[in-house]
Amino acid sequence: MHHILYLHGFLSSPASVKAQATREYFAQYYPDVQLHIPQISNSPAHVEQQLLTLIAQHPGLIENGLKAIGSSMGGYLSTYLIEKFGGKAVLVNPAVRPYELLQNYLGEHVNPYTNEGFTIVPSDIEVLKQLDTARLNNPKAYRVMLQTDDETLDYRQAEQKYAHSHLIVEQGGDHSFVDYSRHLPDIAEFLLNGIK
Repeated sequence: MHHILYLHGFLSSPASVKAQATREYFAQYYPDVQLHIPQISNSPAHVEQQLLTLIAQHPGLIENGLKAIGSSMGGYLSTYLIEKFGGKAVLVNPAVRPYELLQNYLGEHVNPYTNEGFTIVPSDIEVLKQLDTARLNNPKAYRVMLQTDDETLDYRQAEQKYAHSHLIVEQGGDHSFVDYSRHLPDIAEFLLNGIK
């Protein structure tokens, strides 16, 4: 049994289009892969403990190195976990400095998927900074998928940080990563080395 962790982005959920496409693909082509898609807390202050608890509850996730897929903020969190536990990750339009971006999100919000209300406070920015990974131990542990017309994040930040990783930079697209499903066979291959 192989385990893969999928981490969605900020203001998203396991019901997102990419998360569901990933679930369907692995269910069809890799039935012995257990895909974990947690609802990540909207509050950055709770995210690290939530993820560490999840891994403690499912030790199979890190048995042979963590395998993760992370979108946007989920890409930032996936990098933190890979640097902590080892393994490899596919990052889709990953956030590189979300603590800068969230400066513009201080205040009250509602998650459009869950309708949960929450508040981003200045201490959340500091919490995110603590999860930053200034240096990558093994850049080749990352497959990084970027689209240049991402309207939320500057793709060049990720292009620079992951310059020595497996980089895929597509012209156009948007933050959701247009045509993501087309990449799922390569994502599975990268994470599982062709093991079915």
